[in-house]
Amino acid sequence: MAGNDASSSTVTDTTSNANIATWLTSQAAIRPDAPAVKQGELTISYARLDDASARAAALLEAHGVKAGDRVSLIMPNVAYFPIAYYGILRLGAVVVPTNPLLKAGEISYVWQDSEVSVAVVLDMFAPEAEKAAKDTGTEVITFVPGRIEQQLADHIPRTEITRRDPDDTVVILYTSGTTGRPKGAELTQHNISSNVITSVDTLFHGGPDDVIFGGLPLFHSFGQTCAMNTSVYGGSCLALLPRFDPVEALKIIEKEKVTTFLGVPTMYMALLAVPDKESYDTSSLRLAVSGGSSLPVEVLRGVEQTFDLKLLEGYGLSETSPVATFNHPDRPSKPGSVGIPIHGVEIAVVGPDDLELPAGEVGEVVIRGENIMKGYLNKPEATAEAMRNGWFHSGDLGRLDDDGFLFIVDRVKDMIVRNAYNVYPREVEELLFTHPAVAEAAVVGVPHPEHGEEIAALITLKPDAEVTEDEIREWTKERIAAYKYPRIVKFGAIPKGPTGKVLKREIKIN
Repeated sequence: MAGNDASSSTVTDTTSNANIATWLTSQAAIRPDAPAVKQGELTISYARLDDASARAAALLEAHGVKAGDRVSLIMPNVAYFPIAYYGILRLGAVVVPTNPLLKAGEISYVWQDSEVSVAVVLDMFAPEAEKAAKDTGTEVITFVPGRIEQQLADHIPRTEITRRDPDDTVVILYTSGTTGRPKGAELTQHNISSNVITSVDTLFHGGPDDVIFGGLPLFHSFGQTCAMNTSVYGGSCLALLPRFDPVEALKIIEKEKVTTFLGVPTMYMALLAVPDKESYDTSSLRLAVSGGSSLPVEVLRGVEQTFDLKLLEGYGLSETSPVATFNHPDRPSKPGSVGIPIHGVEIAVVGPDDLELPAGEVGEVVIRGENIMKGYLNKPEATAEAMRNGWFHSGDLGRLDDDGFLFIVDRVKDMIVRNAYNVYPREVEELLFTHPAVAEAAVVGVPHPEHGEEIAALITLKPDAEVTEDEIREWTKERIAAYKYPRIVKFGAIPKGPTGKVLKREIKIN
C-alpha cells in the first residue's frame, strides 16, 4: 500500500480542547491587527473576526443552540460566512454547510436528514429557506447586511469555546453523488484538524505573510478546509470572491497581492481564456493548487507558463476531508498525476475482488488514514459499503506508478464500454484539449443498440474559433485508437456544479 511517512505538525492533543475554533482565538491573541478576511473594500482583522464570531455564538445560544446541535449555514463567499461558521463551532455545535443555490425541497431534505435545528441564512437566500422551514420546523436566523452588525453588537461575546473531543463531529458535508439522494459525510474535529495542519505545514507552506484566494465555495470541502480553515490556522489572509469571475479574480490577485491560488480546472481554463490576462500584475503568486476534478495536462502547462508559477494538483473527496494525495512542492512532481499520499494517509488500487493490483494496473482507488470521515449520517449500509475491509472506496479509477504516484483515470461510473473495450473519457478529453479551437470538453457514453455504448463529446469552443463538428471528429480519429474516438461531437455549454465541477450526469446528447 502506498503511504507517506513525511513528518507533520502534531494535531491537537487529545487531553486538550480539540475544537478547531481555538485556532481563531489563538491568532487573535498573537496578531490581533493582522488582516484575516478581505472582501472588496472590507478588511476584517483577526481580533475583529474573533469578536464577531463570539457575538454570533452568543446570538445562536440565545436561540437555544448547544453543543452537538446541527446548524445549517447558507451563504456564498462573504465575510459573514467565517463569522457564523466559527460562531457555530465555539458552541460545540455542528456546521451543515448548504449550497445557497438549492431550492426549498432540496434544503428540506438536508435539514430533515441532518436534524438541523437552526439555520443561519444570508437574506438573499432567505425565501427558499423560509419555505423549507415550513416543512421542517427549523428556525431561520437571517443575516441582513447593515442590520446584523447591530444585532451582533447587542450580544455580549461568548468568549468560552466549548470543549470537543477529536472524534466529535464538526461538520456534515452533503455529497452530490451521481445517483440517488445526497449523503451527509460526517467529518470529525480530528479529520479537519489533521488535514488542515498537513496542508499548511507540508503542502502550502502557508503563514502570516500569505494571502489565499477565496474563490472556491466555502460550503464545499475544498474551499472550507483548504482555503478558509488553512488561512485561520496559518494566520494568513483570505481574499474572498463571492461569485467566481476570471477577470475579477485577476483583479483580486493584483490588488491583494495573492500568494496562493486555489481552484478547480474550470477556473484555470477561464483564467487562460481572459484576452488581456498578461496586463494584470500576478507576480505575487508563488503557488497554485488544483483539485475537485482531473486537470488536463495542457491546462497545467498553460497556467505555469502564463503566470510563471508551480501548479500542483491534488486529489480528494468530501469523505476524505478532502486532501488525500498531493504533488508536494518540495519534491519532484509528475504532470498528469495527483501526487503521493499526504502524511497519515495510505492509498491502494484494487480490482473488483478488492485485492490490491500491482503498479501500472487500473482499478478502484481506496484510501485509509486520519482524513477518512466517521461515516455517512444515518446510513449504516452506505457507510459499510464505502468502508469495506477498512478502506474507503472512492469510486474513482486510477493507477499507481512504480514511485507511488497516483494517476486518476476516471470515475468508475463514467467509464464507457464500447464493443467490450473500456474507454476512459479523461483520455479522450486530454486529447481534445490539445486542439487549438477547444476551450472545454466533456466525453460521455450514450446507449447504442450495436456497440453497447457510443462515445460522445460535448465541446465548448474558444472565442472566434472556426471549426466544424466533423473536423473535430476527423482530427481526433487520426490521433487515437479507432474504438476510442468520439463518433458524436456536439458544440455547446458544458453543465457545471457550484464548485465548477463538470456534471456529466446532466449532459444529454442524442
